[in-house]
Amino acid sequence: MPLIGFGLWKIPQSETASSVVEAVRAGYRHFDSAADYANEVQTGEGLTHAMSDGLVSRDDVWVTSKLWNTFHAPEHVEEACRKSLADLQLEYLDLYLIHFPIALEYVPIETRYPPEWLHDPDAETPVMKPAQVPLHETWAAMEALVDKGLVKNIGVCNYNSALLHDLMTYAKIRPAMLQIEAHPYLTQDKLIRCARGYGIDVTAFSPLGAQSYFELGMADEGESLLKAAPVMVAAEAHGKTPAQVLLRWGVQRGTAIIPKTSKPERMRENLAIEDFELSQVEMAAISALNQNRRFNDPGVFTEAAFNTFHPIYD
Repeated sequence: MPLIGFGLWKIPQSETASSVVEAVRAGYRHFDSAADYANEVQTGEGLTHAMSDGLVSRDDVWVTSKLWNTFHAPEHVEEACRKSLADLQLEYLDLYLIHFPIALEYVPIETRYPPEWLHDPDAETPVMKPAQVPLHETWAAMEALVDKGLVKNIGVCNYNSALLHDLMTYAKIRPAMLQIEAHPYLTQDKLIRCARGYGIDVTAFSPLGAQSYFELGMADEGESLLKAAPVMVAAEAHGKTPAQVLLRWGVQRGTAIIPKTSKPERMRENLAIEDFELSQVEMAAISALNQNRRFNDPGVFTEAAFNTFHPIYD
């Protein structure tokens, strides 16, 4: 899997297909999608366009998607996967991840898709509706997708170390990937070390930190890592932008990264991080920014947005 991926979260449907084609032209070969991003149809259009124009072949690209919370019951996992495959116009996924360790009551595809977080958005007080589905049952159904050739690899997102330990006691097919929020304000050193101890690779989402969360009201402008002193010093020393330094920090510590942008110039900038290396002193100074600041925290946003307190991190 290419270490630098193209993240599709929050890219508007109207821009997704063209952004995917531009990303392919820029050199991206790893695309990180999810049913909940509500743009897999357009992602599929972009990938199909790029392949039909001869820019890439299917074997050239790595496509990741994710199982949404409402499809955790074993009888719905394949249904969800096949829906993503149909939308993406693919015969198989390179990687399929459990999006959150949160099981919600099933919402039929024909009723609402993507189902999102609320069980009934039209209710007087709409809330999330948890489902009693053990994670080991969901994982067994994920393994069945591999056996059927629908996906090449399976993994998990937003798991903590305790859930990883538990998963490894019953997994017949070991998880290939752990995808987590990770950046200098949330280094997640212990969790990354835990995953590597099990031979699980790690992908960091939101590698630039707060940038993706300003428009959602989940971060303050003053929390931007682009203005952090060690990042700016390293950027000046190497003739790179602060964003490139942050992305280089993520790759250099051994994680894959999936920055998001719909601007062609930013796409190229985000890829141009392999021609320099941060020193051990620079790496340490940037890592020392850690505040355990999590921007994407269900223990915060589920209560604020969905009238339901549902933490998964202590």
